[in-house]
Amino acid sequence: MRTLTRAQIVVGVDGSPSSVSALQCAQKLAPALGATIRVVIAWDYPPKFPGYVPLDTSEFAEVAKEHLSNALYAAFRGDVPDDLQSSVVYAHPVQALIDASRDAALLIVGRHGRGSLHHLFLVSVSTACISEARCPVLVVREAPGSI
Repeated sequence: MRTLTRAQIVVGVDGSPSSVSALQCAQKLAPALGATIRVVIAWDYPPKFPGYVPLDTSEFAEVAKEHLSNALYAAFRGDVPDDLQSSVVYAHPVQALIDASRDAALLIVGRHGRGSLHHLFLVSVSTACISEARCPVLVVREAPGSI
């Protein structure tokens, strides 16, 4: 017997204004799709120290949790949807979102994240998700006048 589950919208968050807009977009789309919202924030070791593995990773995870908390507050002003799920994942952001997209009806990401010159040298998270995600991807710009 097959059980029916609600569709899931996965939202990639990094604390940037465009990821806050992605959360707000998910909130608007979820009722129309009959979907729940799953928020994913990922952290990885800083790339400037290849091969270096710090003994205490709690600081990285705590910063990610803080970005998640701030983004949820900025998007929902304290009125977070009851069925919203969130997770902090230790992985490269692209891989974390691709993995999460396997069970999603839709993946929503912001156009530009927190990386300052990242988009000049590397493929952006949004571009990589468009290419690799296992579900449709919606890329959201920062809302005018937001944050």
